Amino acid sequence: MTLDHRALLTIAERAVTLAAEIVRTRLPGAVTGKGDRDMATEVDYTVEHALRDLLGRETPEIGFLGEEEGAAPGTGDGPMWVLDPVDGTVNFLHGMPLCGVSLGLVEGDRAVLGVIDLPFLGSRYTAADGHGARADGREIRASQAGDLSAAVVAVGDYAVGDDAQAKNLPRLALTCELAARVQRVRMFGSAAIDLAWTAQGRVDACVMFGNKPWDTAAGVVIAREAGASVVDLDGSPHTMRSGATVAAGPRILADLLGLVADRA
Repeated sequence: MTLDHRALLTIAERAVTLAAEIVRTRLPGAVTGKGDRDMATEVDYTVEHALRDLLGRETPEIGFLGEEEGAAPGTGDGPMWVLDPVDGTVNFLHGMPLCGVSLGLVEGDRAVLGVIDLPFLGSRYTAADGHGARADGREIRASQAGDLSAAVVAVGDYAVGDDAQAKNLPRLALTCELAARVQRVRMFGSAAIDLAWTAQGRVDACVMFGNKPWDTAAGVVIAREAGASVVDLDGSPHTMRSGATVAAGPRILADLLGLVADRA
C-alpha cells in the first residue's frame, strides 16, 4: 500500500483540531486509575473515541492504536495511526498548560507523519516524511549548538509503577551529570513537548529512557524532519521498536550519547 502522506497530513490536522478543541474547552472530568500514580481523565477517553471514529471513517484502510484503549479491531501489520489523546495528563489535571494532543502515522516500525497540538499554548507542529517540519505553518529547524555547555536539555519523566526505584537510578544519574555539564536541564512532563521543542530549537536536545509509541510517534518525525538526530541509546536510528528516545541537534549528539550511554 502506497500512502499519500501530504493528503493524510490534512486529515490528521483536521482530527487534531477536533481533539484540541475538546481538550481546551472541557474540564478533565472523572479520573481513572491505570496504575501507580498513572491515570487517564474523562477527556482522554473522549478525545480517543472521537478520533478513532473520525479516522476510521476517513481512512478505513489504516489501523489505529490509542494509549487508553489499545488497537482498534482489524489493526494488523499495516500502516497505523498512533494517538496520545492528552500527552501530559498529570499537567492537564493540575491546570498546567504543558500538555497536548499527539497523533502520528507509523508504517512498519517507522513514524512517517506527525501532528502535535498544544491547545493551551496555541501552538501546532506538523511534519511528513521528506517534506520538512513546521510550527504554525512556518518551517522550523533544530538547534545548531556545538557544545553541551551551551545546551538546554530536556529529560523525560521519572518512572512510576513496578521497579520504579531501579528504573530511576540511571535517570537520576544522568540528571546529575547533565546538571554539571549543560547550560540547563528541563523536565516538562510531556514527551510531545520535549520532541516538538527540540525540533523548534527551543531546547537543544531531549532524552527519554523509554519509547511508548503514542508518546513518540508524532514527535520523532517532527524532530527528524526539522534536522534533529533522533536515535536510540546506542546511536542507531530511532524506530518504534527502540528502547529509548534521544533527539538532539546533530553537533552535540555524540557528546550527549557519551553521557547517556554510561548511565543507561
